[in-house]
Amino acid sequence: MKTLDDLLAEGVSGRTVLVRSDLNVPLDGSRITDDGRIRASVPTLQKLREAGARVVVTAHLGRPKGGPDPKFSLAPVAGRLGELLGAEVTLADHGEEAQAAVGALADGGVVLLENIRFDPRETSKNDDERAALAHELAALTGANGAFVSDGFGVVHRKQASVYDVAQDLPAYAGGLVLTEVEVLRRLTESPERPYAVVLGGSKVSDKLAVIEALLPKVDALLVGGGMCFTFLAAQGYGVGDSLLEGDQIDTCRTLLETGKIVLPSDVVVADDFSADAKTQTVSADAIPDGWKGLDIGPDSVAAFADVLGRAATVFWNGPMGVFELAPFAEGTRGVAQAIVDSGAYSVVGGGDSAAAVRALGLPEDGFSHISTGGGASLEYLEGKSLPGIAVLEK
Repeated sequence: MKTLDDLLAEGVSGRTVLVRSDLNVPLDGSRITDDGRIRASVPTLQKLREAGARVVVTAHLGRPKGGPDPKFSLAPVAGRLGELLGAEVTLADHGEEAQAAVGALADGGVVLLENIRFDPRETSKNDDERAALAHELAALTGANGAFVSDGFGVVHRKQASVYDVAQDLPAYAGGLVLTEVEVLRRLTESPERPYAVVLGGSKVSDKLAVIEALLPKVDALLVGGGMCFTFLAAQGYGVGDSLLEGDQIDTCRTLLETGKIVLPSDVVVADDFSADAKTQTVSADAIPDGWKGLDIGPDSVAAFADVLGRAATVFWNGPMGVFELAPFAEGTRGVAQAIVDSGAYSVVGGGDSAAAVRALGLPEDGFSHISTGGGASLEYLEGKSLPGIAVLEK
């Protein structure tokens, strides 16, 4: 796999370089609520700028349906990216506007193309449609162009700006993608033991493949979040109105037979899904009818912390509760703090877990690595081939 360093060694001054970044950040209207992915994209872009490249960035935001939608515009992202780079970032619509903006670039300049998913060919299942869009993107770079794949959060997608364009241009792995792959390879090939995994989130079905892939490799798998209630039901416990996947109960019962899964011993329950609901902490085997579990309890946090304190390697993906609501944030906060305190080699698997670290004010440098790609991280750990990585290895 060729890397950004290889490209810089070839020389990029005066060349146009297309970079696929992951700038898919959460917005409240036009306000960015978590700029972590934008900040993670800056080092690769800055290296290219400083080496004299003319940088064209392509990225997506959200899931627009079949065409342009103002609420998914990358305009707020262009502004924040410009602040972080200390340079003006021009936002350009695809087509003639993009061609003019790229043609006007000076060495070290940056153009951000508007949301690539405004073009339905980006996510098309039709190879020819994706290839046509990739040809248009590649054409923007001219005869001496190059492509840098730096959006780890999308490398598990076979999409035009991720996969197909890497077949049209000399392709290189950006620093972010390279770091992510190295970290995940360490988790899969040679984790220092004991190796503990913490999984949360809402549904067992969403994490089933990664649970089955990890169980033979880990020493302990700690389960929280909404998914824990299906496991508790598999033990024969009533779970009230908690999230429950009835069709997964038998599967969970089989998984529990490994003896490696650690479940909450107490949970915080509420009579409503709201920040001002009535709450109580109850034993995991005594959830009242009509109440729903929305976080793990303090005894569970202490038990999880005991396991994590003995671990040498920790991977965490998924919050322990509805951390966005204050009454149900302490489980996630407590477990995250336990990971920091453990001193283990610790990897946060992107998505809601990374958002929780920042939203709860936890020290980002307390973790060895915070991934920018939740889905991509999980698929790598499942052992799946990631199209955006595979194409760079050809």
